[in-house]
Amino acid sequence: MTTHPTPNTQHSKPVPNPPWFVRSDLDGFFGLFIDNLLQLMLIAVLCKAVSGLPSELITGRVLPGAAISILIGNLFYAWQARQLMRQTGRDDVTALPFGINTPSLFAFILLIMGPVYQETHNPTLAWQAGLFACLLSGVMEAAGAFVGDWVRRHTPRAALLTALAGVAITFISMGFIFQIFAAPLLAILPMMMILVCYASGLKMPFGVPGGMLAVGTGIALAWLLRALGLPSFEPSAEPYVFALHPPTPVPGDVFALFTSASGWKYLAVIFPMGLFNVVGSLQNLESAEAAGDRYDTKPSLLANGIGTIAAAFLGSAFPTAIYIGHPAWKAMGARAGYSILNGVVITLLCLVGGVTLVLKVVPLEATLGILLWVGIIITAQAFQETPRQHALAVAFGLIPSLAAWALLLVETSLRKAGKTLFEMAPTFGSDLYIYGVIALSQGFLLSAMVLSAVLVFIVERDFLKAAGWTLLAAGLSAVGMIHAYELTPAGVQNSFGLLAAPEFALMYALSAGFLVMLHLIGRQR
Repeated sequence: MTTHPTPNTQHSKPVPNPPWFVRSDLDGFFGLFIDNLLQLMLIAVLCKAVSGLPSELITGRVLPGAAISILIGNLFYAWQARQLMRQTGRDDVTALPFGINTPSLFAFILLIMGPVYQETHNPTLAWQAGLFACLLSGVMEAAGAFVGDWVRRHTPRAALLTALAGVAITFISMGFIFQIFAAPLLAILPMMMILVCYASGLKMPFGVPGGMLAVGTGIALAWLLRALGLPSFEPSAEPYVFALHPPTPVPGDVFALFTSASGWKYLAVIFPMGLFNVVGSLQNLESAEAAGDRYDTKPSLLANGIGTIAAAFLGSAFPTAIYIGHPAWKAMGARAGYSILNGVVITLLCLVGGVTLVLKVVPLEATLGILLWVGIIITAQAFQETPRQHALAVAFGLIPSLAAWALLLVETSLRKAGKTLFEMAPTFGSDLYIYGVIALSQGFLLSAMVLSAVLVFIVERDFLKAAGWTLLAAGLSAVGMIHAYELTPAGVQNSFGLLAAPEFALMYALSAGFLVMLHLIGRQR
């Protein structure tokens, strides 16, 4: 890892008792709190709408578990920042920002919990599938503390970033920008304020965080329009009753699917998301180092993994993550205290069921500009942070995610029309090659990584490495991790087993042979 210059290194005398809080921690707190609050609002809304989870399960199990996992990480990273202050003699150290992992939130709800619920109409089973996925992701994150650097060295950056970008531009950005433009009076101005603040880096008057200003404006617009009698904002009808919801361990539910295929069949989603969390954390640690705060890799990643594992055992299906943006919090003047404040306030809010109350006051549409920004910045990063000649590989890697999103749109449209994909698929013909859409969508996160990596090495004329990745695609196809499926009256089902997708396995293997031949020809020249 490249060593970057550290500002203020001349202050090498240890600081025995650095301050817990400084005034600018409040600025950092509001920014991080708004971000974390949005994740909790999305969990409350999407778990009910997509996965069928009842309100009492969300309020009594999922959100308290998520809050404790956030608290664990925030307290650790605040302590870690103070330790670095003591070691370096500097008082400008900023704790790593931490919270619910946004891409995993969408991936687990839309690609695991939602499909389980649609197949079984059992919300408990959908929740258990999410817990299973969260636990495996946490184990991967913890293991990443020991192997993360090796993975990063041997996987092209384009392959890692393009799969994440595919989820960002489709399942995050596209779905929510539709919602924004469906409620223009309420959502467009907050969206534009987010884009102005974040894209231009413009500081708002009195140092008000841009996200806070945008959300506050959206809330004011919503209630003004409501007072004028215009149809724009309907507060949540969920009644709020003040009550304590203590976190409760749920080990039985966590392990419920370990001996069933219901959980393992989603490994093609779980594995790439866990890998993204590991690599994303490594990249964010490097970003923090570039800003002057060098944190050790192993404890930083272990704390993240432990937070995710704790989330699963306490009823939350959503992994935690070291957030991107450490330099932004540092520029605000945030130190260690903002992390503590965020963890404590988020925890108190969830333990008293406060997210239900928030949804009665805050329109979700007013906050969606933040998600749009997250989606487009992740997509842009995939192109910006890879070598120019690898842009082809990034673009290629976006296609599987587009296929998965297209399949979701098709299935949703058919379901609303009272039809099923099983009965309508033969009628599409050449108007829409639906079987190709389905095949490309199965295990799309893995296939995005593999196909992108293949093209990276083709561009570099390293045909032997390209052959190795193509053979990996053959192996994944052979066992059903990518491209394999069964179309049933209940929908598209994963298909695992030996030679689950034999046509793909064979042709990838032949393609690998062709690449090896090119490598040998090149050596003879």
